[in-house]
Amino acid sequence: MTGVRPAAGSGALQGRVIVVTRPRQQAGELADAIAAQGGLPLLFPLLEIGPAPDPAPLEQVAARLGEFRLAVFVSPNAVQYALPTLLASRPWPPTLQAVAVGPGTVRALAAAGIASCLCPATRFDSEALLELPELAPAQVAGQGVLILRGNGGRELLGDTLAARGARVERLACYSRSGPGAGSGEFLARLEAGGLDALILSSSEALAHLLALVPAAGPRQRLLDLPLFVPHARIAAGASAAGFTRVVLTEAADAGLLAGLCAYNWPQS
Repeated sequence: MTGVRPAAGSGALQGRVIVVTRPRQQAGELADAIAAQGGLPLLFPLLEIGPAPDPAPLEQVAARLGEFRLAVFVSPNAVQYALPTLLASRPWPPTLQAVAVGPGTVRALAAAGIASCLCPATRFDSEALLELPELAPAQVAGQGVLILRGNGGRELLGDTLAARGARVERLACYSRSGPGAGSGEFLARLEAGGLDALILSSSEALAHLLALVPAAGPRQRLLDLPLFVPHARIAAGASAAGFTRVVLTEAADAGLLAGLCAYNWPQS
């Protein structure tokens, strides 16, 4: 766990301790934006990201990358952990269309030299991706589609594309696991009432959070914290789990920051 960062000047979040639970690799920009608004971001990754335990499947796919028509990167982590191997011995095939679920993944691909990328315009999830005309049944039937993702996760995208006639391969190019050491400080701050809000960006992170906080003791304090989430599916899960102040924001870091800044914080 990373301690509270100092506040920067004044702003809409002045003095508010905001727990950022994104994986460590994706937490920095949002934490900096919170600090720029006077908030105190507390980094507590609820998902640990690392390389896949066996690199062989990715190496084998890299050798036949030209067989695919679409390569779907589900997150910036997929770009980070898959692309170096995919490009180790050949350039990106000109016939292979890169597809990204969200803008962070688009930026990661662009930084690696892949500028032509399909991505939803507003909602950033599998459902929005499947609405793209390029992924319609007539476009994907008979085509090879590679989905680059972490272990586990939702099967909606791959199952739907397969039902539309695509030849789908799912490849876990990175691993995801629950939080390691560091929950003690978070629990101590929670029990002491030293937190103002939480940010959650995945249903998996929500499950890890609930598993960390015992049903007795600080659980109710956790459930009463304002919880900011960028997707209706996460909001529904949080409400079902008993969170009393769930705030559904627009997508990505910008949406979460706007929701935090617009929130009606109690006067101290």
